[in-house]
Amino acid sequence: MKKTYQSANIACGSCANLIKVSLEDTYGEIEVNLDSNPREVTVEINSDEQEIEFIKEMAELGFEVVKN
Repeated sequence: MKKTYQSANIACGSCANLIKVSLEDTYGEIEVNLDSNPREVTVEINSDEQEIEFIKEMAELGFEVVKN
C-alpha cells in the first residue's frame, strides 16, 4: 500500500535525490513532493515492520518523519 510521510528537513532536489538513491533499492519507487510544506515522501509499504524500518532509515539520512 502506498503511504505518504511528511518530513520538515527536505530542502531541495539534492535532498530528494539522496532519499531516492539511498532507499529505492529496498522500497521501490519513491516520490518526493517538494511543493508541499512540510515535504512529502510517498513510498510502497507492505508491513508494519517495513514502515518502522523506513522511518528509521529516513532518520539515519537526516530526514526525520514528522507525521504519516
